[in-house]
Amino acid sequence: MTTASPLTGIKVLEIGHSIAAPYAAMILGEMGAEVIKLENPGAGDYARGWGPPFSEGTSTIFQAMNRAKQAITADLKDPAQRERVRGIIQRDIDVVIHNLKPGALDKLGLGAAALLADKPSLIFCNLGAFGARGPLKDLPGYDPLMQAFGGLMSMLGEDGRPPVRVSVSIMDLATGMWSAIGILAAHIERLRTGLGGVIDTSLFETSCAWMSVPIASYLGSGVLPGRAGSGVREIVPYQAYQATDGYIMVAAGNDSLFQRLCAALARPELAADPRYTHNAGRVEHRDELITALSATFATRPIAAWMEKLEAVGVPAGPVQTLDQVVAHPQTIAMGMLQTPSGANVPTMGLPVSFDGVRPANRGLAPALGAHNANWA
Repeated sequence: MTTASPLTGIKVLEIGHSIAAPYAAMILGEMGAEVIKLENPGAGDYARGWGPPFSEGTSTIFQAMNRAKQAITADLKDPAQRERVRGIIQRDIDVVIHNLKPGALDKLGLGAAALLADKPSLIFCNLGAFGARGPLKDLPGYDPLMQAFGGLMSMLGEDGRPPVRVSVSIMDLATGMWSAIGILAAHIERLRTGLGGVIDTSLFETSCAWMSVPIASYLGSGVLPGRAGSGVREIVPYQAYQATDGYIMVAAGNDSLFQRLCAALARPELAADPRYTHNAGRVEHRDELITALSATFATRPIAAWMEKLEAVGVPAGPVQTLDQVVAHPQTIAMGMLQTPSGANVPTMGLPVSFDGVRPANRGLAPALGAHNANWA
């Protein structure tokens, strides 16, 4: 591979808003595709106003999700403007991705069936809430709803306390990733056959996929998983512990690592205890073991424990705040933060490299309708 822009030459029309579809299109754009974002001519994408904070004239959320795009506006309820969009698709577009309400584009004559009838090579991605079938298929949905409905929130936090959600929109972001994966797979098939097709994915399907491991555990045991705070129910010790100056995450994921952990903590009696020899026993006696480990970790600062654990190869790390994350030498060495020309605020790059080169941040998120003249 000779470029970090392997999708050069592919043209994508995003009819998207909020997080999921914009993120999918941005992934494709930063890998080299030419992405045109279609918005209504009024306020545009709702996410433009999701602030403060604001940067470069829009919310920082919008900036983070809409790099590497051109922006056009069209009132799809207006027949003339609708035909303009149809013409752009027929003439130029390889991929359409949207996350409008189910059936919204079909009513306007811009749904998958109508567009594929005109252009069989088109790849059309429906990114929905609950999916293409079933009793809830026509309902709208947002990330927090799917964290709740898909079961994730039932496992987060601690027993006896109210449910919490993952504070980043992981259902939106992951559904955007699945959309991009599906589009890339369909593109490979199109190279063989010349034909496009319809891709369906949704926040609900993503929420189910995230729960693959706990659902497998439930189906195998019949026991609903309890909440484990920073840990997991199936592995011990595998959680955060409080040191004198903060929290340290420890992931001793096998029996050998547990033995090394006990040596680093100068707790040989825990290593010798037959209850803790194997993970199954440590899970069975998790409360006693976690209490013992917590008492030890509470005696020293994070740096002291990190030195000891790194020396014996036990995976561990401090629970960092965001200011620590962005300033960490590893973040800097990996070049994760990128600042395009003219920007005041850096944004996070794609977490993938091609032959050691990370796709470049391809510019600021566009102003509303900034490229209308290019697609008249």
